Amino acid sequence: MEQVTQKEYLELLAETYSTVQDVCTEIINLQAILNLPKGTEHFLSDLHGEYEAFYHILNNCSGVIKEKVEYIFSERLSKEERSELCTLIYYPKEKLERLKEANRTTEEWYAFTLNCLIELAKFLSSKYTRSKVRKAMPKEYSYILDELLHAQKDEENNQVVYHKKIIDTLISLKQGDAIISALAVLIKRLSVDHLHIVGDIFDRGSRADAILDLLMQQRNLDIQWGNHDILWMGAAAGNLACIARVVRNSVNYKNIEVLEKGYGISLRPLTLFAERIYPECKDPMRATFEAISIMMLKLEGQIVMRHPEYNMEDRLLFNQVDFEAKTITIDNKVYPLKDLEFPTINPESPYDLTDEEQEIIEELAVAFLEGERLQRHVKFLYEEGSMYKKFNGNLLFHGCIPLNEDGSLKQVTINGRAYYGKNYMDYADLVARRAYFEKQESDLDFMWYLWCGSDSPLSGRIIKTFESMLIEDKETWKEPRNPYFTYYLKEETCRMILREFGLYNENAHIINGHTPVEVIKGESPVRANGRLFVIDGGFCRNYHEKTGIAGYTLIYNSHGMRIKAHQKFESMEKVLDDNSDIKSNSRFIEEETKRMMVADTDTGRKIKQQITHLEKLLDAYQQGIIVQKHNKKI
Repeated sequence: MEQVTQKEYLELLAETYSTVQDVCTEIINLQAILNLPKGTEHFLSDLHGEYEAFYHILNNCSGVIKEKVEYIFSERLSKEERSELCTLIYYPKEKLERLKEANRTTEEWYAFTLNCLIELAKFLSSKYTRSKVRKAMPKEYSYILDELLHAQKDEENNQVVYHKKIIDTLISLKQGDAIISALAVLIKRLSVDHLHIVGDIFDRGSRADAILDLLMQQRNLDIQWGNHDILWMGAAAGNLACIARVVRNSVNYKNIEVLEKGYGISLRPLTLFAERIYPECKDPMRATFEAISIMMLKLEGQIVMRHPEYNMEDRLLFNQVDFEAKTITIDNKVYPLKDLEFPTINPESPYDLTDEEQEIIEELAVAFLEGERLQRHVKFLYEEGSMYKKFNGNLLFHGCIPLNEDGSLKQVTINGRAYYGKNYMDYADLVARRAYFEKQESDLDFMWYLWCGSDSPLSGRIIKTFESMLIEDKETWKEPRNPYFTYYLKEETCRMILREFGLYNENAHIINGHTPVEVIKGESPVRANGRLFVIDGGFCRNYHEKTGIAGYTLIYNSHGMRIKAHQKFESMEKVLDDNSDIKSNSRFIEEETKRMMVADTDTGRKIKQQITHLEKLLDAYQQGIIVQKHNKKI
């Protein structure tokens, strides 16, 4: 393919900037943008289907809105008034309904409230261009909001009168509710410029589907896939082992709501089969759990046998079972199995599904493949997600970069080719996409490997499902982890990984999720002398006792980085009734000595390139190499 010459490129650029004046105007605009403060980034991970807590964190912008309200109005509004203003911003529709029931929404209240919201929006918009602020406004009210935000005091107070007249007219036309809601949307969009989700949207919580609906409404977003996300992606692509594991997890954590209500996947045929096969189980869900678990172990064993390169033969544990004695031999030690029957296992070929099991799993596969909402959500994960991301000098990934026992990058051989570090992550990303769109068996199997393989960058540990389900001795349940989770405490290891991904900046960081930080035991999310942050604080309520908190948000703005530890979210009703909020503790973990501007970001580097090209076009115009195209006057 022929390369475009510099002159040809400049001629293409001239189609957009056809005169010297156009070029100069754009250079001036871009130079001005470079000198604005960088936008605020928020990083969250391991949401695990906890919809209500995440919804509130999204609405209160991890407590940033409350901080701004306190900063601006602490001397003018009472504590109760400030809390109520925050609740109105978080949930405008619901809070307005309660205020109306209390007969509090007078014309004076609307005027006062709108002026407070406008002042807050003005404050938050000061670090952005007018164009960017306008784009953040709900379209149907963008003209009015633009006028309200940019009215300025003048010598004769004409603008002030104009501003007041707009508000009075809006109230008289009964548009106060709509403008309050529009301002609430704008304030939230201005509070967080970019949202990063560092993996595991799915798992124990019951409404991962509702979380994905929320994420699809976000304007600036990226997602780094977690092991639970890739499992659901593999299931949506049709891998039978992934489907069985997803169903088992949902039954185990009693969150089948996401399957049945969220995605319309019925478990009735499986449950009827399970009740018949395991009549001793009085609880239908317990029978369902046992039936799908055995099916899952069979399907996973089939993958292991198809792929010796995965080096997972030690997971073929049915081969070590004495079905008559109900014992298993592991590392030359005999363990008794739990009291469980194996009515669907043929000891001669334990990994073969029965005809009825095959029929049930294939029926489930059809439901996963044809589920319109599930497929829409998974396509969104592919569009906005990836195995890792480099953004403003930081490296984001969910799990780990597999390492050897000596801390060096581990080579993983697949199909005769060795991968490690960045090229392993790139390969995994490529195969994950290919699996969904081309559906070749080998690629689909690799999706399962990414979920649980010991050298998977999304797992990083040996998952002991068989042992925890079937063996009493808890010593066998321990799941060895990749050496990464030891070496990531060392600054030199983190810098080595950052260099592997082309990040040489002294202040570059790794941002991880995946492993809950046990604050209650004194663990810190800051590791390796500040080179790595683990931001899994335990959003999932099942982890609250383990971590001692209920989630983290890492915030990166023009002043530096800080981390907010959130306490347990009680309920939306309590927020609306009492104007309560999630309590969050914030601490700076890295402060910039000089305020960080757009010029210092990835966007800034792109803008500088644009300016360079525009300067070359300007020079070409001035030398007559390219002729300006002035619009003809009519």
